[in-house]
Amino acid sequence: MDKEQLAEHLRFAAELGVAGVSRDRTWRTRTAPVDRPQVHEPRADQTGIVPLFRSPAEALVDVRNEIGDCTRCRLHSQGRTQIVFGVGNPQADLMFVGEAPGADEDVQGIPFVGRAGQLLTKIIEAIGLTRDDVYIANVIKCRPPGNRNPEQDEVNTCEPFLYRQIDIIKPKVIVALGTFAAKALLQSTDPISRLRGRTYDYRGAKLIPTFHPAYLLRNPSSKREVWEDMKVARKLLQS
Repeated sequence: MDKEQLAEHLRFAAELGVAGVSRDRTWRTRTAPVDRPQVHEPRADQTGIVPLFRSPAEALVDVRNEIGDCTRCRLHSQGRTQIVFGVGNPQADLMFVGEAPGADEDVQGIPFVGRAGQLLTKIIEAIGLTRDDVYIANVIKCRPPGNRNPEQDEVNTCEPFLYRQIDIIKPKVIVALGTFAAKALLQSTDPISRLRGRTYDYRGAKLIPTFHPAYLLRNPSSKREVWEDMKVARKLLQS
């Protein structure tokens, strides 16, 4: 059996629910386990089982390592301090996706840490969660100069990494924060005012567009609409 055949065999086994393999000959005559827990660690356990897959946290580290000190688009040479990958629970049921890092995020390497981030923290806490319970990322991992909107070629270059984050975390609900994030994720030209108020199926999750916290700082009267959107998110999480 060559390497390609072996890889195909392992993929097929994984689809059948096989969590690992063992070199122990007695494994072939084992009795079927009852409610056997899923193996997450990438090393053999006491039974000699070698897991096939890495944990979500480790898989996210792999993606971050693949990005490296990215030079794939022009943003790396336009004042970016560092890449802002994402932060939070790698197995979160709720994921927030914003547009791009701002000045504070560029300095700290963490998404949503400025005034808008403080408001986002309050929004998360309003539905009974904390930032540690959710995962927060952006469509673009580098700060555009002057906080301008990312350009389409920059989005095309960066968004595959966001897709991989989503596919690894497998959230139940994704909240798209603001016009740019919602339009990028939904491949739509509609403004956020037309996109919000509805729930969309997206990569195995329910996607809810809502206003960006920075917009709420300028337009506090729109907080009620965001609260209505977050109540929908909370209901989906509880269902």
